[in-house]
Amino acid sequence: MVLPDPAACGVAVADAVTEAVTGAAGGPVNLGLATGSSPLPAYAELIRRHRRDGLSFRAARAFLLDEYLGLPRGHPQSYREVIRRELTDHLDIDPDAVHAPDGTADDPVAAAADYERLLAGAGPIDVQILGIGRNGHVGFNEPGSEPGSATRVVTLTERTRADNARFFDRPDEVPRRVLTQGMGTIGRAAHLVLVATGPEKAPAVAAAVHGPVTTAVPASLLRHHPRCTVVLDPAAAAGLDPARPAGPSGRVCRTGTPLRGYR
Repeated sequence: MVLPDPAACGVAVADAVTEAVTGAAGGPVNLGLATGSSPLPAYAELIRRHRRDGLSFRAARAFLLDEYLGLPRGHPQSYREVIRRELTDHLDIDPDAVHAPDGTADDPVAAAADYERLLAGAGPIDVQILGIGRNGHVGFNEPGSEPGSATRVVTLTERTRADNARFFDRPDEVPRRVLTQGMGTIGRAAHLVLVATGPEKAPAVAAAVHGPVTTAVPASLLRHHPRCTVVLDPAAAAGLDPARPAGPSGRVCRTGTPLRGYR
């Protein structure tokens, strides 16, 4: 769906999370959380709903998509700290129910395997929030990531490091390696919600939606998922042609302007 501005996109993403949280039949709700700029309006909206409407996250468990390797515990740009600061500290979710890959582990390969086992044991993610990088990455699945890939150590491209440098004091502070859920791990979620805002995301969005399904654009692999919602502002949607099919599968929300070819 294409919505007027990032705030409206945040409301749509929050609607998907709210549906999962309120629709649970007594069991835990598994939420997949992404960092980056695009999901922030959704997190602000969820905080508003919690404070204003009493939306409760007591039954929720949260699982982060990825984490930098090598940042000390508590570093303000570690994704565990970002999610705590931007979302979970403002909700009634149990802090012990917020999980992330261990970016401080002495053995990152073992930490990746541990996180994959944790996700598998928790059951499927009910709704997974996703962003998209300018090179089409999802999570930190850089171009070339395989469709069935599991949680693993990834070396970031220089493009991704440059894009993320704005969050650090100096470009050379951006870690070179990360732990990320793989494309296969992400694909186990029941509902994927990809949100992108701003003109810098338009080429990647167009490649993911209109281009071939290819590991060169990891986000394009999401088109094989049975329930994938794409939420865009006009700037991020600028490269799309409404007359062209969006791809073999996918889904948009029930309101707004649908991307042709999505159910």
